[in-house]
Amino acid sequence: MATATASASKLRPLGDRVVVKPTPREEMTKTGIVLPDTAKEKPQEGSVLAVGPGRILDDGSREAMDVQVGQKVLYAKYAGTEFKVDDEELLIVSQKDILAIVEE
Repeated sequence: MATATASASKLRPLGDRVVVKPTPREEMTKTGIVLPDTAKEKPQEGSVLAVGPGRILDDGSREAMDVQVGQKVLYAKYAGTEFKVDDEELLIVSQKDILAIVEE
């Protein structure tokens, strides 16, 4: 996991990248068994903190981004790069790794 020194609010992803704050992992099962870190499922849901401008297409125009800051999204299980900013675990994923937007 990479460590960054910038504040999460100052991150500006490039291209079609998205900064996501993963939803915290379950600490305990429904029956009360405490899970160690090695047994926890990798999160696949999180909140979008920052969105890049979109990737540049072959004709020079930019592809529109489908997600916006504040949306809750589902992403591929092993997608992106994990890093820590101000003791906050974050993830940078490509827009193509985002599978769905969770409607509330």
